[in-house]
Amino acid sequence: MKRKVLEDKSHAQFPRKQRAGHTGLLPFDVELEEQAETLTARAGLTLVPETMQALELDRAIDEALQIKQRDSGYSEAELVTAIVLLLAAGGECLDDIRVLAADEGLCRLLGRTPPSPDTLRHFLDAFHDDALIEQAKARRPAGQEAYIPDESAPLGALAAVNTHLVHRVQALSQTTRATLDHDATILESHKRLALPHYKGGRGYPPASVYCEALDLVLADEYRDGNVPAGMDNLRLIRRAFASLPSAVTERFFRADTACYDAAVLKWLVDEERSGGPPGRIAFSIGADLTRELRAVCESVPAAQWTLIEERATETVEVADVCFVPGHWPKDAAPLRYVALRLRKKQPELFDDGRGLRYLAVVTNRWDVSAADLVRWHWQKAGTIEIVHDVTKNELGAGVPPCGRFGANAAWYRLCNLTYNVLSVLKAQALPPHFATARPKRLRFAVFTLAGCIAYHARRLVLRVASGLAAKAGLIAARARLAVLPRRLPAVLPTGP
Repeated sequence: MKRKVLEDKSHAQFPRKQRAGHTGLLPFDVELEEQAETLTARAGLTLVPETMQALELDRAIDEALQIKQRDSGYSEAELVTAIVLLLAAGGECLDDIRVLAADEGLCRLLGRTPPSPDTLRHFLDAFHDDALIEQAKARRPAGQEAYIPDESAPLGALAAVNTHLVHRVQALSQTTRATLDHDATILESHKRLALPHYKGGRGYPPASVYCEALDLVLADEYRDGNVPAGMDNLRLIRRAFASLPSAVTERFFRADTACYDAAVLKWLVDEERSGGPPGRIAFSIGADLTRELRAVCESVPAAQWTLIEERATETVEVADVCFVPGHWPKDAAPLRYVALRLRKKQPELFDDGRGLRYLAVVTNRWDVSAADLVRWHWQKAGTIEIVHDVTKNELGAGVPPCGRFGANAAWYRLCNLTYNVLSVLKAQALPPHFATARPKRLRFAVFTLAGCIAYHARRLVLRVASGLAAKAGLIAARARLAVLPRRLPAVLPTGP
């Protein structure tokens, strides 16, 4: 193996001892490896594509995505895997793929060099369809600026790939109970085509639906900045429930006031709903505090309020209230409204009326007390909101790659797919102490595992320090991934 000592004449005038101890450098020299393919600093990152292969995502991608017009070049599965690998490694833009391509040892383990940034840009551009945007604009009512375009065929195919993953994970976990949490977030952006959003900045406010029992994002919808949070959420909710296998028989749903919509409520209470699974869906949704509902909350007698939480600056009380919204059909099952009263402990400090606030939750659950219902509803803050934080700040979702709507929508969906792949890796392969690890923890302890690559008995061999490999659980993780396909059903279960 040829090596070359890095020449640095800046310290040649100093004695060796002074050079080691007084120049601010640690006492070692740097050597350049001319055969860099024998080394890698990301040996553990190979667990990501191995997880995708264990779930047969490569086959699902090639079957669902029919973007390429020629057989030459990278396949759709290789392009998707490259982006997932990039996001898992901590990349935030397509140009960061060059860092992985420069790791020749990693490329040797992967069996290929990652695609170039231009190749990935061209791939993402295929998810954009100007015609769908023009159609959405034409459907707008007079005077309305916001619109949500239909998804292109490639975007729909990418959603089908994620549904494949959801079915695989449910088959492994055998869970029959699923709570779906809906929420939107804001991706700040200074791109020229980014529109102002309701918080005053510019960007994109995509919405997602997350299943806590599976630790998976089930569905998402990308949106322009001027789209209101409460606009047409039912179609995303439909897609999320439709992605669940029929083996899931107990279904729950939680959302904030963005989903307080007559169409959403009627669809949830209808056990023969169109575009979704039949049967009961138990839900809780934050209710808009209209003038009528506020008046009902204010009329609750003091004795009917129940204290559920004592905070440092305020107390929180709940009470059932009798309220029927004007849009609710008379022949429909009644809804339950639970009011919350938040009282400041020093109300005299608040001259603007904030010393006393009211909130409300609407539900079809009558099997729990008002206090338990509110606590269950609050749990949403510890699920989907954390997922948004992870995808935006650790998996690249906060940096849209371009100004083309469809390409950004595909990037966001791939960020959620990366979250799901890492979730499966943690649950099915890595040691238990990584069960709640965020991506940055996985990069520190697993993905950035140094290794030396060699050939032995005509086989490619990765040599890693035994202590580091044991901490990362690399050997055991690969063994679990190797047998994972045997635990999956031969035929993918069908959805409802």
